[in-house]
Amino acid sequence: MRNGFAIFALGLFFTQTGQIAAADLPAALDIPVPPQEERGIWAAIAYSEADQKHGFFWGADKRQEAMDTAVEHCKNAGGNECKVAEVFRNHRRWDDDDNTGFPYNHCGALAVAKERAGQIIPWAAKSAPTRKEAEDRALNACQSAGGKECRVREWVCT
Repeated sequence: MRNGFAIFALGLFFTQTGQIAAADLPAALDIPVPPQEERGIWAAIAYSEADQKHGFFWGADKRQEAMDTAVEHCKNAGGNECKVAEVFRNHRRWDDDDNTGFPYNHCGALAVAKERAGQIIPWAAKSAPTRKEAEDRALNACQSAGGKECRVREWVCT
């Protein structure tokens, strides 16, 4: 009986003083911090290398929304292996920098070669602050991948 009372008294003491803890509970410093909000108007390019189908989406409030919708548009175009190739964004307001380090590239372009280079048709998707820069970057990357006669298949600016 005395042991039961002693255990009860210790339990009461620890619960009243906030000193109770469990070994499997994380320390306060181990709790993950939610990611900082990423601001802007988001866009994405998805591409299916197997069948050269693509999809674009712009105007999304969230990065993931732009990525998911671009992949969906690529699949709707007949793409069987659609993957996000490029993600970019524009300022919603000029002073809305979110300090995440993700660039505010306003335009994106997809360039695809006219013919195969080995087993694949070279392609590239790039973003930049302007349409011309995005197209030039995509064309240069396509050519660097071995593409001959690379052409911009589509571009978009947010």
